[in-house]
Amino acid sequence: MDTEIGATIPRGLRVATAYSWRLLVVAGAIAVGIWLVIQLKLLVIPLLVAILITALLWPAFSFLLRHRVPRWLAIVIAVLGTVAVIGGLMSLVVWQITEQWASVRDRTVAAVDGLRDSLVHGPLHLTEHQIDTWLGQLWHLLQQQAELLWSGALAIGSTVGHIGAGLLLTLFILLTLLADGAGIWRWATRLFPKAARPAVDGAGRAGWTTVVDYARTQLLVATIDAVGIGLGAFLLGVPLAVPVAVLVFLGSFVPIVGAVVTGAVAVFLALVYNGWWIALWMLVVVLGVQQLEGHVLQPLLMGSAVKVHPLGVVLVVAGGAMIAGIPGALFAVPLAAFVNVVGVYLSRRGWERGEQFAADDLIWNTVPRTRKSGA
Repeated sequence: MDTEIGATIPRGLRVATAYSWRLLVVAGAIAVGIWLVIQLKLLVIPLLVAILITALLWPAFSFLLRHRVPRWLAIVIAVLGTVAVIGGLMSLVVWQITEQWASVRDRTVAAVDGLRDSLVHGPLHLTEHQIDTWLGQLWHLLQQQAELLWSGALAIGSTVGHIGAGLLLTLFILLTLLADGAGIWRWATRLFPKAARPAVDGAGRAGWTTVVDYARTQLLVATIDAVGIGLGAFLLGVPLAVPVAVLVFLGSFVPIVGAVVTGAVAVFLALVYNGWWIALWMLVVVLGVQQLEGHVLQPLLMGSAVKVHPLGVVLVVAGGAMIAGIPGALFAVPLAAFVNVVGVYLSRRGWERGEQFAADDLIWNTVPRTRKSGA
């Protein structure tokens, strides 16, 4: 009877059913993995941050190693040099905010008064009472949102403690990766069956090379965005040009979205401080930099570095933000690039072809190749 029923089912439906239940199993496994990551976010986020920072430091760190600098000294130079650069940028930000805050505050008050006057005497003909009522409602809404955020922070309990622990864990993982990445990789490959180790070893090398290329390219793109928008703000006389440039630089590490949001801050400052015409020119500068990034830097540099189409970049950033907020948007592209390269490497059995990678002499520089040693 079963044979007769099976014979009456179209072959296309049988194939579709076979694919469907397998896809459901894969989707279930992915969902369980995402759920575990969310539950262990206090461990996963520091780990991913440390890996991304390691990839950012890797070109300079490997340069020091190639020039016979002892590993411990290379670690000190790379980490302290990064801290010095970040500290210098923060010092510039604090200095410029301190110098220009009073002027920005006065101009902001004047701009708000001008806007209020235009609403009263302009074509809208609003009354003072209506404006005060709307401002009061807006202030009440902001207070409610602040109370919700504060109560949520209190409900979490040790939020500050979690952040401090995460920073310490990130620093520890970073130092460990720089000091003994070879030992960690050797231990990780031995978790797999002996026959699978060559594939795992090669796939890991391919994925790490892609992550390093992504970090290096994103650093270049972020620098160009920051210099372009910051220099435009400076030439147009927009206040807080250095803080705006630093904000754009940091925001650019969230592809597509970050530079747009931070560029909007520059336009807002120009509108409040300098007026409509300067704000319009600031908007032109921001859009010009975004066009340069979207049509030149991202396709030519980032596309070749991560081997993911720009449409895929937009989709994975949006999906990462929906799943995990800012951390999801930050790590979406390098994770997608890693998975893509690993999948391609495994599908074409690259370890059997003896494919070499630029990172072979980097984090694995003290590890014998698995396919040679069989370890």
